[in-house]
Amino acid sequence: MNFADVIKKSVLEKFQVGDLSTTSIAVTLGMAVLLGLFIYFVYRFGSKSGFYNRDFNKSLATLPVITAAIMLAMGSNITISLGMVGALSIVRFRNAVKAPIDLTYLFWSISIGIVIGAGLFELAVILCLAITALLYGLDLLPVFRAPCLLVVSGKEITLEAELIAIAKEYSRSVKVRSRNASKSGAEWILEMQVRNERDLLQKIADVDTVTSVHLITHDGDVRF
Repeated sequence: MNFADVIKKSVLEKFQVGDLSTTSIAVTLGMAVLLGLFIYFVYRFGSKSGFYNRDFNKSLATLPVITAAIMLAMGSNITISLGMVGALSIVRFRNAVKAPIDLTYLFWSISIGIVIGAGLFELAVILCLAITALLYGLDLLPVFRAPCLLVVSGKEITLEAELIAIAKEYSRSVKVRSRNASKSGAEWILEMQVRNERDLLQKIADVDTVTSVHLITHDGDVRF
């Protein structure tokens, strides 16, 4: 028996069917179910209502169980391990993720299944607690207000100077992002940080040559 045969034999002996007991399987999958439910409730109560998807959340709860079962199968038999690698290499996921935070939950769920399947239960619990504390802790941090867009339509193109003067009374920084002129009048788009939105709209609307005014705000990403 040469050196290659010794290596081959040692590898095959390590991955023999029957190494798993019913108790170890039940404990591993039971732990995956518990932490899957934990991720389910964290996502349910921590996600924004406008982006909540119940089917996606159910997928998050079941992924740790599926991944842990795959890890157990791959660790008990080298033939199954190679078959899983080939099968997973041809899988394609085409569903678009609506919210970026959903990617975090998705990788969290898969990683928990991998850790549990490897038998590292304590690490899986600590990981869940750490990620949960980080997610909720980041929500408590103060968020800088995103810039607003002020859209003003008027009868005269000379109105711009007056608009900028009024806008600077309610914002430290005012930038003209767009100017449009036609025979019927003109339109401006100003980017600014507004301190008192209602008073700003009222003061601009009171200008005689202003025909309409709109203030567009959002709660999206903040630009620095």
